[in-house]
Amino acid sequence: MAGDRSAAAPLLLVIYLWAGWTQCLQILPGPTPEEKAVGDSVRLDCRFTVDKNDIGPLDIEWSRTPPDPTSSPIIIIDYSGDRTYETRVEDMKGRLHFSSPDPKNGDASINITRLKSSDSGMYHCKVKKSPGSKTKPMKLEVSMKPSPPTCFVDGSQEVGKDAVLKCSSQGTPPITYIWTKQGSSHLLPSTAVADISAGTLKVKNATLDYSGDYKCVARNRVGSSECVVKFSVSSSGNNGGKIAGAIIGVLLALLLIGIVIWFILRRKKKTTYEKEQPFEIREDVPPPKSRVSTARSYTVDSQRSSLGSMSPSNMEPYKSHYNRLATDELEHPPSHNPHLTPSYKENGQGPEGRSEGYNSMSIV
Repeated sequence: MAGDRSAAAPLLLVIYLWAGWTQCLQILPGPTPEEKAVGDSVRLDCRFTVDKNDIGPLDIEWSRTPPDPTSSPIIIIDYSGDRTYETRVEDMKGRLHFSSPDPKNGDASINITRLKSSDSGMYHCKVKKSPGSKTKPMKLEVSMKPSPPTCFVDGSQEVGKDAVLKCSSQGTPPITYIWTKQGSSHLLPSTAVADISAGTLKVKNATLDYSGDYKCVARNRVGSSECVVKFSVSSSGNNGGKIAGAIIGVLLALLLIGIVIWFILRRKKKTTYEKEQPFEIREDVPPPKSRVSTARSYTVDSQRSSLGSMSPSNMEPYKSHYNRLATDELEHPPSHNPHLTPSYKENGQGPEGRSEGYNSMSIV
């Protein structure tokens, strides 16, 4: 009995030591991060427990190792002396913080928001409280989900012809493309062949039944995007009508343009003609004064006596008057009327004897 007890003593010591070791600082298992998309948020789990034997100060340190194996780990955030020290990584400022406002309560998890492709790498959560120390590694992959794809039809859309529906997107490879036809069945035409890697859907010997809306979904590990393209199959007759309609439309447009150009040229020509015409200045001139023939009677004897009694100085005012009368008579000679004859009033003599008997001459 004593030998059995001596043999069991070391085993009990090992069990006791193992039980004491398991009661010290521990990092609890938690979910591993999935692959995330650019712009998403992620929580990196790191919860821990401590024992009464862990009496030292609590230190929490998060580091990241870039995907490049030659790069060294860098500390991105830490907690020490009941104080949080924010990240010193420039491109993570404002996006990285502890999940708990007080990590010493057992939650050293961190949150990263607005993820970038550069956030990919290996992350290490290290918790230290003397005499214990534990580290938990985890991998984070950040990928770019497919961008909204571009869809279009390449080739003829006539009955009996071949066409290719194409779909293209940008994102982290690999990207797969799935084509479906919109409607109740979502079944593709029997002659259609899809390439999920290239994003093409080849349709051979198209019929009118192939017409409809076709949807392409581009998908990778972190997300998906889609687009819809219309495939309209028509007969050659209908195409001829469309072509004829297009030609008529073009002709009408040309005719309209010609009319506009003709109108502009006509207006321009009219404006030029009006500018070249001289302006006719018309002035209302008053009619000349009417000259009424008046009987002028001159008494010769009296004129002679008057002239005889005038001195040269006295005759100056009359010279201009007679000169004007003479000028008027020359410019406007009197009309000769054969019925008008001068009458002589004689004093017992004829016209030859005009000494003193020729008193006056009157012109009527």
